[in-house]
Amino acid sequence: MSDWDLDLRDAEEQMDEAFADAGDVVLGVLDGSTDPETWIRTVDYGNTLVLSVEGDLNQLAAGFAREIKDMGGELMHFRGFLIVSPPGTGIDTDRLNR
Repeated sequence: MSDWDLDLRDAEEQMDEAFADAGDVVLGVLDGSTDPETWIRTVDYGNTLVLSVEGDLNQLAAGFAREIKDMGGELMHFRGFLIVSPPGTGIDTDRLNR
């Protein structure tokens, strides 16, 4: 056997906490002060981001946009906000053409 001290109860509790907020809409500010990994992890857990863009969108989203798209998520810029949805949650734009 190995000398690892692995506490599966602790790991399970941490997983429960991480996925407890899955399916939420998370509001935030995209201004470069948040680590891009935070946005990726939040979407990977199944949450939708609504981020107020404060600065150059392309530059601010460069650290996470490709990874979100590669995992199957969607991104849309709408009226000063960046909407980021997780895989399996589409962004319906049909009503914008009225």
